Amino acid sequence: MPTANVETQTDLKALTQELRVDIIRMIEKAGSGHPGGSLSIIDILTVLYDKHFQHRPKEPHWPDRDRLVLSKGHACPALYALMAHHGYFDKAQLDTLRKLGSPLQGHPDRFRLPGIDVSTGSLGQGLSIAQGMAMTAKMDGKDYHTWCILGDGEMQEGQIWEALMSAPKFGLGNLTAILDFNNSQIDGPMEEIMNINPIADKIQSFNWNLIELDGHDFKQIDDAIAKAKASDVPTFLLACTVKGKAVSFMEHQNAWHGKAPTKEEADKACEEIKNG
Repeated sequence: MPTANVETQTDLKALTQELRVDIIRMIEKAGSGHPGGSLSIIDILTVLYDKHFQHRPKEPHWPDRDRLVLSKGHACPALYALMAHHGYFDKAQLDTLRKLGSPLQGHPDRFRLPGIDVSTGSLGQGLSIAQGMAMTAKMDGKDYHTWCILGDGEMQEGQIWEALMSAPKFGLGNLTAILDFNNSQIDGPMEEIMNINPIADKIQSFNWNLIELDGHDFKQIDDAIAKAKASDVPTFLLACTVKGKAVSFMEHQNAWHGKAPTKEEADKACEEIKNG
């Protein structure tokens, strides 16, 4: 069962504020990392883990757990903050992000950190892996769900579209892709690098159950995830988000894709988050 410990939208807001502070602090202490995309995906991850995700933090290899593929692996500070909150490891370990020998590497490493299903970071591969997991569940008669978090930059990769084409063929209603659609990638605005729009029309043409939502609205996220779990075809959640969400000087700023804040910047960011 989900290890839910929040009930209301007020609770969710307080929790995501706490997690955003954790994200900023761990990247600041590491001196490197990716704050922009971590801040944009944390609301979705929080609702997923607290209200829907079937897992047992004390039994991270529980066979019937849901699977998560963080295809945009550079956003792992968001996942690490959430895992610490749920008790996968002691929160003090967040200070070891990107340190030599730490289980909290700059991209998720399943061999170092129990609770990570797939080592990711090479963009464009995650949805294919998630599809394989979903197919395995069907073949084994298991009812766990597989979730895949994608970035809009990696949607430019051809392998993503092969998976998008094949998942409906195999009737994978137990697979949900979630696009963190913040319109920015490391080289600049997505539209200028390689425009993937009209993305909604394209996804629908591949016969996925498309749901568009505000990726920072807790109710919309909750409703969309519930609909995805009930679908008998693969679901694609097109979540419109803001890069650097909740920090005014990071929002919509591509420079914060992979830049660590200084102590002064981190202090300012955390103050904004807490007062948001």
